[in-house]
Order: sequence, then C-alpha cells, then structure tokens
Amino acid sequence: MALHLGDTAPDFEQDSSVGKLKFHEWAGDSWVVLFSHPADFTPVCTTELGLTAKLKPEFDKRHVKAIALSVDPADKHKDWIKDIEETQKTVVGFPIVADADKTVSKLYDMIHPNQSETATVRSLFIIDPKKKIRLMITYPMSTGRNFDEVLRVIDALQLTDGYSVATPGNWRDGDDVIIPLSVQDEAIIKQKYPKGFTAPKPYLRITPQPNK
Repeated sequence: MALHLGDTAPDFEQDSSVGKLKFHEWAGDSWVVLFSHPADFTPVCTTELGLTAKLKPEFDKRHVKAIALSVDPADKHKDWIKDIEETQKTVVGFPIVADADKTVSKLYDMIHPNQSETATVRSLFIIDPKKKIRLMITYPMSTGRNFDEVLRVIDALQLTDGYSVATPGNWRDGDDVIIPLSVQDEAIIKQKYPKGFTAPKPYLRITPQPNK
C-alpha cells in the first residue's frame, strides 16, 4: 500500500509490549511518531529506542507520543526492553508494536524486499492529531536515525500549522522564517507579520519567527 503525505494514517489493532493496542484510540488527540526497526536485540535499534526514551520530556512538551514497531512478538519485546533500559540507562515509556503477522508493516509499506524479505526497514512517520501523515522518512537498516531532526520537523510543522510561514533549510526553533508566496496582499502582510520583513529577492521574504 503506497502512502502519501496528507493521507490518513491507517488504523490498526495489534499486540504490543503493553498489551493489545488500537492505534487511533491510543493516539487520541496527540501528535505521533511511529517508527519501525528491523529486529529486537540488535545494536542500532537498541540505541535508537534508548534515545527515544530519553527524549520523552521533549516529546511531552510538543504533545507527541512515540510508538515503535517490529515483526517480533510481544514477549520478545518485553525481554529486549530490559536490555535497552540497562545499556542505555533509561526507561522505555512507550509501546513497541508486536507485528508478528506483518499486518501493520504491510499497511505502512515498511518491508522493502531489496533490503529484507521479512524485516522492516527504518521507516518513520509523523502523524498529526487529525491522524494525517505529515512526514515520512526511510533509513537503511545500517544507519541509525537522527532524532534531533525528528524534533526539528515537529517544531516546524507545529509552527507552520499555527502561522502563515514556511521554514528555510536548517531552520531551528527561534530562527527567522519565510513568508509564503501565497501571501501577497500588503494589508494582510502587515497584519500577519507585524515584525516586518526583509526581501533579498521579491520571492524571498524573511521575517522573525512570529511566536518568539
């Protein structure tokens, strides 16, 4: 199944490290980071889930829930969590979906046969409170994800949802932003961007971040 940005994230009911889980019900009105990993008891995945656990305060500030997935069963997840917590010095406070029958992996196109016929690649989805997919990133199995980038994108999405702005390359919270080309009316510009703007080119209008 090919998913696209703006699609409704497929709902599912599946076993997990915290018991049976209905995805949309569990997500509630939060943002969600759903990410897959190839297998339990593997080194790169251990560091990724440990990092995600340590980022819980940052996710909480942004009203985000994290949820991981692999095709291993729930009892294996529970045993692996002990290793994650021991080696990464943290507490895994989010569920790991036990997609043993690969139902969710197929819904979200997480199995790429040229990488593995059975294991999921490192897919990551950011899903908004309306259950819309806002970001999709796929990493190869050998490369751990950059969760600083995940937080950065969440900041950008939440900012641009609240204000008529776009974010430039390498933008971080607090940096200047861009006035979209769709905003042309001078009266609206003065109203929406009271801090003013600079325009190195007519199509490149830079303004301070409006909520700072």
